[in-house]
Parts: sequence; structure tokens; C-alpha cells
Amino acid sequence: MSDSEERKKRIYEVTEELQSKGPHNDKGFRVVITGKGGVGKTTLTALLAKLFSKSGYNVLAADEDPQMNLPFALGIPRDQEITPISKNFDYIEEKVGARPGASWGGLLSLNPDVSDVVDRFGVKTDDGINLLVMGSVIQAAAGCLCPENTLLEATMNYICLRENEIILMDTQAGVEHFGRALAKGFKQAVVVTEPTFNSYQVALHAAKLARQLGISYIHLVISKIIDNSKKNKFMEMAGKSLDGFDKIFTLPYYDQVLNTEPDITPLLNEKSSYIDKVNNIAQTLKAYGEKK
Repeated sequence: MSDSEERKKRIYEVTEELQSKGPHNDKGFRVVITGKGGVGKTTLTALLAKLFSKSGYNVLAADEDPQMNLPFALGIPRDQEITPISKNFDYIEEKVGARPGASWGGLLSLNPDVSDVVDRFGVKTDDGINLLVMGSVIQAAAGCLCPENTLLEATMNYICLRENEIILMDTQAGVEHFGRALAKGFKQAVVVTEPTFNSYQVALHAAKLARQLGISYIHLVISKIIDNSKKNKFMEMAGKSLDGFDKIFTLPYYDQVLNTEPDITPLLNEKSSYIDKVNNIAQTLKAYGEKK
């Protein structure tokens, strides 16, 4: 057997072992937010984080998108330097026993202790939200078990939530994160789509993979609805496939989102039907999160 074949065999074995880990015994709940690029995932994640924080929850917002826009959406100054965990090579080597870019070797720890990761690398926003910037793995292929990916998986799987604690994970565009199993252990997924055929196909693929990963509740958010005719056209196009989602929400196109970016905080300082609808999403996530 060649080195590459042997490596692939070991990767499959390790993947199976990682996927066999038991479920979380969380008293809080965790939600992964995904969809095609540009649909408004990060804006929604930031708004939900702030709404939950204002209502008394201890929120951990995890940014798994390599674009790393969530910190700025939450109000972190744009000139503040943030080093994602996946780029902190010393920490990765310390935890998993292998340095990114080095030989894969035989010493890769499958269960690194990452209990200190939030304290060492978390950033707290002015309104008390804990932010953890995960970053992206160097090798982006689905199922990659490079050291960075092992650490990212371990980080999400390690954290056990107490009552009134929430993890909201903003993912990169597309569905590759589900292939890497970073969302394993999440009870809910929010799939965001624009009212277009192409965007919805990505949403359907994401929902399918989320189900395969064992995520119990999949919700659809149709964003940037201009008027009822666009909404009705989308609903007709989607047809019975909408039955595969537990809850369906719509968000109108809202100029203020563009006017306030990247920091979405001002959106919460005014009354609007847009924020009312986001708050409705938050209340639904809370209700499903409390289900046993």
C-alpha cells in the first residue's frame, strides 16, 4: 500500500472514530447558521447573538467563516487584530501534537484538551458576547483531518453548555463545513437562502447534509424578500421541498442593513418589522433548544 493510500485509510478510520463520539449533554443549546455566500448569514448570526445576550443569555458566537466578518458585525473595531485559532500554529501543535504543514505522522491527538481555548483566544464584545474566531483549515477538502481541523472539531465538541448558555456558529459559504463535521453535536441548523433557484439549491444540499449529521431541527430563512410577488414565486418554485424544514421564516430586504454594515448594532436601536422577524426567529430557536 502506498503512503497516500495508507494515509487515506487512516483518515477514514479517524473520521469514523470522531463521528462515533457520544452526543452532548448540554443544558443550553447550540445553533449552526449556514447558506450560500452573500445571503446574510453573518448579519443574522450577529443579530441573534445580540438579541439573546440582551435577554439574559450567555452567548458564545463562533466564527468559522474564513472571511472573519462576524467580529465586525458584532461591533469589534475594524482595526483590532484578531488571530484565528487555525492560524495559531504554536497552540495547535501544543494541543494536537502536529504542526500545520508538517508531516501528518502518527502522533495526532484525536481528543486534545481545549478547555482553555475561550479564555486564551476569546474576545468579549462591549455588550458581553463571547466571540471565538475559528478560521479555516489550510487543506479545505471535505473530511480533512489536518491538525487545524482536529482542533476545530475538538473545540466545538468539548464545550458543554450550562443553562442559559448558547453557541451560535456562523459558517463559511456553502456546505463544506458539514463535510468536516464541525457542526456535529449541534441540535439546530438555520439555513439561509435568497429567493432564487441557485441559492435554494445550496440550502437544500446543506439541509440534507445537516440531517445526515444528526442535527434534529432544520429551519429555513428566506432573506431579502422585496415584495409578496417574489415571495410567492419562490414558494411556488420550492414546492413540496419546503416540507423538509421544521420552521420557515422570511426576512424582507432592508436598506438599513447595508447602511449600517459592518456593525449591525444600530439596527437594534430602532423599531422595524425586520428586527421583529429576527426576534421571532430567536424565540423559535429558544423553544426548539429547550426540547429534550
